[in-house]
Amino acid sequence: MRNLMEHYCHDMAEWFLLDANEDGNYSYAAQKIWNDIVHVYLAYRGRIPVGFALIGSAEPFGGDSQAKDLDEFFVVRRHRRGGIGQALATHVWEQYPGKWLVRVYQGNRPAIPFWQRAIARYTDGRFLEEERSVSGRAWSYFSFER
Repeated sequence: MRNLMEHYCHDMAEWFLLDANEDGNYSYAAQKIWNDIVHVYLAYRGRIPVGFALIGSAEPFGGDSQAKDLDEFFVVRRHRRGGIGQALATHVWEQYPGKWLVRVYQGNRPAIPFWQRAIARYTDGRFLEEERSVSGRAWSYFSFER
C-alpha cells in the first residue's frame, strides 16, 4: 500500500501542487488510513498490486452517517483504460448497500469523465452530480444509492 500511495501522490502532485520531501518521497500520512474508520481494497493484475480504493464515511462531507465515501481511489497509469478501475469501483460499491459519495477534484480533468461513465454504468444513469467549492477548489460530488 505504501508504494502504491507514492505513485498516487506523484499523480496528484500535478493537480494539488504537492512537492516531494528531501528524500524524494511524498510520505502520505498513512496513519490516516489506519486511524480513521477506513476500509482498504487492493486491485491486482496477477500477483502485482495495481490499484487501491479507500472507503470511509461520507458524513464529514455533508452525507449522512450511514453513507459511504470513496475517500481515495487509484490505478497505476500502465493499467488504466483496461477495465480495472471500473471493476474495482463496482466491487467496492457492491460491498456496501446504501448511499454513496464520490468526490473528485475538478483539476484532475481525466478523472471527471471516468467517474461520470463508471457511476452511470453502475447506476443506469441514476446519480446526482453537483459542483462544490471546498477551500477555494472546485469539486464534483457524485451521489447515488446502491
